[in-house]
Amino acid sequence: MTHYIGPANPMHGQFKATADYQASHFAWHYGNGVGTITLNRPERKNPLTFDSYHELRTLFHGLRASTDVKAVVVTGAGGNFCSGGDVHEIIGPLTRMTMPELLAFTRMTGDLIKAMRDCPQPVIGAIDGICAGAGAMMALACDMRLGTPGAKTAFLFTRVGLAGADMGACALLPRLIGQGRASELLFTGRAMSAAEGLAWGFFNALHEPAEVLSRAQALAAELAAGPTFAHGMTKTMLQQEWSMSIEQAVEAEAQAQAICMQTQDFRRAYEAFAAKQKPVFGGD
Repeated sequence: MTHYIGPANPMHGQFKATADYQASHFAWHYGNGVGTITLNRPERKNPLTFDSYHELRTLFHGLRASTDVKAVVVTGAGGNFCSGGDVHEIIGPLTRMTMPELLAFTRMTGDLIKAMRDCPQPVIGAIDGICAGAGAMMALACDMRLGTPGAKTAFLFTRVGLAGADMGACALLPRLIGQGRASELLFTGRAMSAAEGLAWGFFNALHEPAEVLSRAQALAAELAAGPTFAHGMTKTMLQQEWSMSIEQAVEAEAQAQAICMQTQDFRRAYEAFAAKQKPVFGGD
């Protein structure tokens, strides 16, 4: 079977094989059902550029149609995650753009967050060192985050004269750490320590820098070996139920679960249980 990065409709766009994807503006590694994205400009603490924003958005959009990538890890090279938008390659040019150009840019950056939330694969952040601005938003868009004791996460937008409302921050951050804590970070732009991040629920766990990526990849591999169709359904429902009443959510989950009960993985799990074996899931 051929697996693609590209639009879900094969009549539109250009496709590339997922496992063999060749990234231009970051590093991509695939193995055991897990795709690892490494932001790799360590000399500048891995800032984002117009090109890397665009390519990341395109990749995450394409993952919606992928069947071989079953979980994703996002990390940074050289002891830092991401310092945000490159000051010289993004911030400077933005000061010279027209309003339509600025809106096109802010919509594109927000679309990266939406693409990370909309792809069915669980996305796990492996976060060390500096995690700031747009990098903090990429971390926030992950489904789970593993950090290090030295991780410093800052939503720096007010430090450059902008609102803390950027790329969905005012919607996503309060849901994760609470309204008061999110308000503090978004108004002040101060760095959240790793200990605070763990206590507040931003980080799922902290590991030593030498271990954080391998721990994230091991977690991703565990999820990739599971019922990946059902994982995608879980991610969808976690996303959609924020805007539902309890009654709507219970009904939506009844329908979602009935769909999952038609999968081969549901049958495999039952047959393995009956045979006193561990199920081997196929994702279908």
